[in-house]
Amino acid sequence: MKNVMFFLILFSLSISVLGQEQQKDSISNEVEKLDEVLVKSVRVSADSPITHSNVSKEELAERNLGQDIPILLNYLPGVVTTTDAGTGIGYTYIRVRGSDASRVNVTLNGIPFNDAESQGTFWVNLPDFASSIENLQLQRGVGTSTNGSGAFGASLNLLTDAVSKTANAEISNSFGSFNTRRHNVKFSTGLLNDHVEVAGRLSAIASDGYIDRGSSDLKSYFLQGSYIADNTLIKAVTFGGHEITYQSWFGIDKETLETNRTFNPAGQYTDENGNTRFHDNEVDDYKQDHYQLHWNQRYDNNWSTNLGLNYTYGRGFFEQYKEDEDFADYDFTPIITVGDTINTTDLIRRRWLDNDFYVVNATANYKNGNIDLDFGAFYSHYDGDHFGEVIWAQNAGGSEIGDRYYFGNGEKNEFTVFGKTTYRVNDKWSAFLDLQGRFVGYKTTGDTSDRIPLEVDENYDFFNPKLGATYQFNTSSQLYASYARANREPRRSDFENGIDTAEILNDIELGWRFSKNKTIVNANLYYMWYKDQLVLTGALDDVGAPIRATSGESYRLGIEIDADITLLDKFVVKPNVALSTNKNKDFVTSKDGSLVNLGDTNISYSPNIVAGNMFIYQPIKNLQLGLLSKFVGEQYMGNIDSETSKLDSFFINDLNVVYEIKDVSVFKSIVLTGLVNNIFDSEYVSNGYFFTFDDDFSNPGTITTVEGAGFYPQAGINFLLGATLKF
Repeated sequence: MKNVMFFLILFSLSISVLGQEQQKDSISNEVEKLDEVLVKSVRVSADSPITHSNVSKEELAERNLGQDIPILLNYLPGVVTTTDAGTGIGYTYIRVRGSDASRVNVTLNGIPFNDAESQGTFWVNLPDFASSIENLQLQRGVGTSTNGSGAFGASLNLLTDAVSKTANAEISNSFGSFNTRRHNVKFSTGLLNDHVEVAGRLSAIASDGYIDRGSSDLKSYFLQGSYIADNTLIKAVTFGGHEITYQSWFGIDKETLETNRTFNPAGQYTDENGNTRFHDNEVDDYKQDHYQLHWNQRYDNNWSTNLGLNYTYGRGFFEQYKEDEDFADYDFTPIITVGDTINTTDLIRRRWLDNDFYVVNATANYKNGNIDLDFGAFYSHYDGDHFGEVIWAQNAGGSEIGDRYYFGNGEKNEFTVFGKTTYRVNDKWSAFLDLQGRFVGYKTTGDTSDRIPLEVDENYDFFNPKLGATYQFNTSSQLYASYARANREPRRSDFENGIDTAEILNDIELGWRFSKNKTIVNANLYYMWYKDQLVLTGALDDVGAPIRATSGESYRLGIEIDADITLLDKFVVKPNVALSTNKNKDFVTSKDGSLVNLGDTNISYSPNIVAGNMFIYQPIKNLQLGLLSKFVGEQYMGNIDSETSKLDSFFINDLNVVYEIKDVSVFKSIVLTGLVNNIFDSEYVSNGYFFTFDDDFSNPGTITTVEGAGFYPQAGINFLLGATLKF
């Protein structure tokens, strides 16, 4: 009810601000264009000197049966995806050019989605969001200026559902392996009185997961009201989700991988009779609600403006059963009995996040002849609480219900100004310039979850220039070149590990685009060199978050090629390949009690080859068959080139079938979709972790560095079947 009331208030305000009537003649032609303006300031055009890929609503729908957005983008160039529970539902992650999700800037209608403190993107908080996306653009490398944390591997910007001119509705249901099911309903009123549209979606997704107890119980909603006239678009949008997922981020060691690959140690404990049991509520439970208001106004053929407002409210916890915990770690009072003192206990704890995120985003666009100019400003404020509670203890030690054994707060303010322009010099040449100033302040108080004081008060001022040029050989071929610089502040966990140095990235891109006679080819070279890059060490902290370390000088050098070739009227092939070398220069590490310079080493989680392909065959008009293939080369989970940290290469294939039956009784159409994942039943691991520790007990007087690793196995052959009824 709170969400609906907030939405109605925003919508009412929107209509009252601009309630004037406009002429109806051009409304239909302007709907799509006005929607696209919402993301124009963070996107680039087809002939921009920025390396990018576009994905449409229709392309997403072909495989959208409940899996998260990273999995749906798995076949884009340079992309590697993984999932904790092994099925693409629940906690899923994306890496681009070897950069993890916290370094991929994500915006929803131009509003940052990355968490302000962890910089991560948690798609599990917005289940089935792909069903409410109009289109998206993935920019690889630094890309153009965007809002929120700087892009250090890629930026992904999503545009939510466009205004529909006609009324429509649909019901979708899908079922599959591991007791997976997805149900959603969507509707749109179409344009009422040629000006107002209301649209929405409700979704529910559940799965037992491939990993033992790797279950997901996910619910989400999307609701938008739009007012449109010749030169005006106002959108009030609210969306959000509630996820309950059984924890599956612990992974398993190599021996268990070979003997019991679905084993999940989460929640394991020993009862008073010595029996091994599992806590049935070892879950992550989180809610996130987004409220956005967008006003786009076109004044004449030259000028237009866009104003965006956002409020995001997130709150939730993860629960853990812990054995033999010390009273002192929870401020419990020792229990003194006759002849004994009790100062340890089994307990169940919850670690909470409760945060608010506010955004104001204003942009303007000026077009005149050969000039296309965008400029604007962005401001955000984040306020997040971190705290822990014990909800049960075998021996409570004088504690009270509601006691918090740690509490911390983080505040982050960001102000950004930018100006970017494309100038068409002549029929052959166009130039691009993008200047951004980004100013970040971050402050913390209180303690970490380990009850260690964390007092941070840092400010960062960044200047991020970008420039490039495109040369049009002819109507089918063009070359482009660009240089971009990005700076990035540390995240909360970096400060906890004593890191306060910002990262610097310089990115050079050289590309060629070709399009002729149903053949499209894109090829690009890139060189990204870093100063103080925060690379993943491979290790995880006690909440499953990756730990990072400064690598000094490092670089990524690669080539990416992708194509879309229509061989016959019914047969299309879409191959892509990314070849790269990713190195830390003169990497220093601690080994056997002393510092060692290992020279140039491979950057963690950065395979040298990532390749994909789609064979699309349409034997009859309404039937499409697809064979989707993905190869990911071997990679190291650490930065010291240890064989213990190596993930083997893998090659997987999926089969996708889409059949549409049109004009059936009361339905406009019925769409039947089938997806068989990993059709050759490959046993593969797409992610893991690596750790080292110094052992000085086995051989007194010496220090020996011990290595270990954990792995996240993915599901073998599995399927999803769905039907969508469109009205």
